[in-house]
Amino acid sequence: MTSLSFPHQGALSRTEDACRSCGSKRLDVFLDLGSTPLAGRLVPPEKAREPEPAFPLCVAFCRDCALAQITETVSPALLFADHYPYYSSFSPALLQHSKENVIGCIADYALGPQSFVVELASNDGYLLKNYVEAGIPALGIDPADGPAAAAEKVNVPTLVAFFTKDLAETLAAEGRQADVIHANNVLAHVADTNGFVAGIAALLKPEGVAVIEVPYVKALIDHIEFDTIYHEHLCYYSVTALDHLFRRHGLYINRLQHLAIHGGSLRLFAQRYERRDSSFLDQIAIERDEGLDSFGYFKDFSVRVDGLRANLTALIRRLREEGRTLAAYGAAAKGATLLNSCGLTADDIAFVVDRNTHKFGKLMPGARLPIRPPEALVAEAPDFVLLLAWNFADEILAQQDAYRARGGKFIIPVPHPHIV
Repeated sequence: MTSLSFPHQGALSRTEDACRSCGSKRLDVFLDLGSTPLAGRLVPPEKAREPEPAFPLCVAFCRDCALAQITETVSPALLFADHYPYYSSFSPALLQHSKENVIGCIADYALGPQSFVVELASNDGYLLKNYVEAGIPALGIDPADGPAAAAEKVNVPTLVAFFTKDLAETLAAEGRQADVIHANNVLAHVADTNGFVAGIAALLKPEGVAVIEVPYVKALIDHIEFDTIYHEHLCYYSVTALDHLFRRHGLYINRLQHLAIHGGSLRLFAQRYERRDSSFLDQIAIERDEGLDSFGYFKDFSVRVDGLRANLTALIRRLREEGRTLAAYGAAAKGATLLNSCGLTADDIAFVVDRNTHKFGKLMPGARLPIRPPEALVAEAPDFVLLLAWNFADEILAQQDAYRARGGKFIIPVPHPHIV
């Protein structure tokens, strides 16, 4: 991430006319969600009547490198550095996922006290604390001061900064190159895509490995996960697009794993030398055979999104007409995209609950639903709960046994609205 140069002084965003990865001008828009508020900027109650800034949200496909990407870049300082509300440690499932990732890396790469691990976008130390507890030196890099302070409290040294190529080169010059670099769900957030990947290459030891997790664009398209599209997510990656990007900077995806988390993700193992195994080669072949490297794979996505939105809003409005009460679970960015793109407001859904205490008392962007603790579901006993955080459905449904035992039901919106 670097500071952005915008068209005029004071501008908060810019519209891109070239691919974020390869610079091609051959971009074809395949989804337009209109002008929407920033999905991650919760509204303080004292500003409930004030207007929010809104920005275009269009997704395009690059015909030259196969990268799907939004065409608007909002200032990273506006998106991430000002009271950023996301704290990874509030999800037990994510904590377990991260712990297993670390255990695997320690074993696979024989990490110990002599090693050095860096995480980019390290948030509240949710992952690196596992290395610290194992006696392995680690450093987190994150621009959000709130999560960074939380990381320091669990003994994870954290540098409050945006990761850039310049920062990587400075750390490398100080003798702080990494044996392992973690970057989970951050590559899609980066405005300077090439600078970020070049920085990884500069910070990595010659025999080191970058372990990178990204949501998989194939899952997004196949399962109509349109709510994962918002201004923080600038890019939506296929292995084909990632291969073009990484090779440009002397990095090679030598193997990969498929993950169920976040609706379908990839874990990539990238190194400064080429030693590709069947997991990578097979996936490239699958993408070629299924057409992920061509616009045809994406062209009808908008029609499918319109159908999902129409079915969901019809279901919710029918329940309201029947006198049923509704709440929602998950005050995450994807929830804001879904609510706003469907035109759902506090007239349809009374409130949203979330486990993140930093969100309590605030309002969802655009829709302005008040955010309350999960205990409100049992206390208020709404008839139905729209599961905005559907990517953690198993975890949340298990947590809400008491609510469900009293007859409460959940609406899962993706890939098609259904009641459980």
